[in-house]
Amino acid sequence: MSIHLKGVKPHVLPDFLHLNDLACEIIGGKVLFATDDFFAPAENLLKEQRPVCHADLFTDYGKWRDGWETRRKRISGHDWCIIQLGVPGTVYGFEADTSYFGGNCAPRISIQAAYLEQEEIPSLPPRGTRVGTAASQEEFKAVKEMRSSEWAFLVPLSEIKSGNFDTDHSYFCVTSKQKWTHIRLNLYPDGGIARLKVYGTISRDWSHLGQNHLSDLVAMVNGGICVGYSDAQLGHPHNILGIGQAKSMKDGWETRRSLERPPVLQTDDKGNLLIPGREWAVFRLGHLGIITHIEIDTRHFKGNFPDTCTLEACILSIQEEKDCIAQKWSLKQGTKWNVLLPITKLKSHKRHFFDATAIQTLNVCTHVRLTIAPDGGISRMRLWGFPRTSSQASE
Repeated sequence: MSIHLKGVKPHVLPDFLHLNDLACEIIGGKVLFATDDFFAPAENLLKEQRPVCHADLFTDYGKWRDGWETRRKRISGHDWCIIQLGVPGTVYGFEADTSYFGGNCAPRISIQAAYLEQEEIPSLPPRGTRVGTAASQEEFKAVKEMRSSEWAFLVPLSEIKSGNFDTDHSYFCVTSKQKWTHIRLNLYPDGGIARLKVYGTISRDWSHLGQNHLSDLVAMVNGGICVGYSDAQLGHPHNILGIGQAKSMKDGWETRRSLERPPVLQTDDKGNLLIPGREWAVFRLGHLGIITHIEIDTRHFKGNFPDTCTLEACILSIQEEKDCIAQKWSLKQGTKWNVLLPITKLKSHKRHFFDATAIQTLNVCTHVRLTIAPDGGISRMRLWGFPRTSSQASE
């Protein structure tokens, strides 16, 4: 079942937006099939960056679009595509972004899902360059084996907003807690969408791992998520949990410049900048555990890396986390944070490693808070440690 949050005031956003986008191209999401890509290919749906508009840019097939746009259908049926999630997971909500698609927006959509084992996925022809094309008979024959028309509906036939600007988003809550690997997006009957975000959590099976198995407890692929932050104007903090090394600054967390910085900067006797203000982000670990090794990577942030960082940890229940999110992680809420990594100087475009000798607290935790001062960018954070059970957390 789903709820279309139509008519909600612009400043009221669903809670699931802090979760990871399971379909994003940067974590391996990909389009396996689309009925039509005439004006713009379905791969654009999975871009991490916001849609853009070039009013005077045209291709041989029509106006250039930063999204997926099919031709005006002149035959029976409707358009649809199949997306393989970057990692399997539980979906809590969808965002259909129709920015700059005024006049060409798909008026209605539905979304289906399935969990497929590798042997259930047929060998589909490579997508290649798709603009100006429609699916071939060979592609239709191959994708028919997936029986996607029979998949479970997470979003029933629903209207979406038609967007002329970059502020048009339709949100759909999902109540099913099953695990999914593939999504089928249906357009009724044709048209375009700029982006499709699939918000959810990644479910890793920790049962087969021993207590001495060293894991990145906060990694996106291990179920880590960002649950709060102070600023994400130039890059969202969930990016720093991504797969592999960051490819550029856009694949990291970057805040705006501190508005409190003085006209002339000074440092203390340790070389730390004397600037008021800081930026922070809170993360829930994929599994509670003890953190023994830390990596803070400022790769690509050469002229905009933070001066210092610090890392804290705590234990929160599900309800306590909800309360903290509702209060936007206010310092007045009483959460007891224990210092893992004290205030530490950072360098430009560098991977910083810290072992157990630099970590002040070797206790079980569920959440961490990364604070950077005064502002800047981080490309990756890795928190290596050992998973523990809930009973061990109370010992």
